[in-house]
Amino acid sequence: MESTRRDVTAELSGLPYRTTISARGITAIADEPLDHGGQDAGLRPHELLVSALAGCTAITLRMYADRKQWDVGSIGVHAALDRTQEGRAIESRIHLEVSFSKELPADQRERLLQIAGACPVHRTLESPITLTRSLKP
Repeated sequence: MESTRRDVTAELSGLPYRTTISARGITAIADEPLDHGGQDAGLRPHELLVSALAGCTAITLRMYADRKQWDVGSIGVHAALDRTQEGRAIESRIHLEVSFSKELPADQRERLLQIAGACPVHRTLESPITLTRSLKP
């Protein structure tokens, strides 16, 4: 069994919701929009979640197209998250729409759509996920 680990740190200090996210020496900002009390200085947490899926999908498609030597041009991935909540029960639906700047034969388009579902983040989200919590001593 292969195991991989990705570590990310989030720190909120100062402005109400502006949070600095760090991984491998790279930083990003998460925030809430003005109408939710934030400064709108970064993506909302759920936007970060679906951006990981959209980014991974685009990268996976590029790797596959390059390996097949298919000239697909630019790759676009639009990810939309719809959440419905009733009490503590939450239902989430994510839809991906993939586009290419070049015209492609139908068989290549269909194969690329299949490959979109094989990106590592997609497979992670479709698999069982266990969340744990602890307090740092």
